[in-house]
Amino acid sequence: MRLLAASLLVGAALTISACGGSGSDTASVPSTPAPTTSGASASKGSAEGKQVFVANCSTCHTLSAAGANGMAGPNLDQLAPDEATVKAQVTNGGGGMPAFSGTLDPAQIDAVSAYVASVAGK
Repeated sequence: MRLLAASLLVGAALTISACGGSGSDTASVPSTPAPTTSGASASKGSAEGKQVFVANCSTCHTLSAAGANGMAGPNLDQLAPDEATVKAQVTNGGGGMPAFSGTLDPAQIDAVSAYVASVAGK
């Protein structure tokens, strides 16, 4: 299953050149997942994560919960990535996706990563 997910991620990343690119072919993935939030802070983070996604990711990615139907990048509802994978991809870019570490601050990256992981494929 991991091989399938990795293959889908790599294949999809190659198709998103319309979203820009940093020339990097790979993204490093942290070996431990990022911590998650709960309660009121999770609700606030979810709202911020959705806002960051709509403003920065929806042009290229499909994610039903955000009302996004982007066609250039992977369909996140089908891919259903975990939070650590989203965070690494958003931070470092890879394939045709640009890195957003220079565009988004760490709190925004955490928020969008948690949001995507919590709603993708649901």
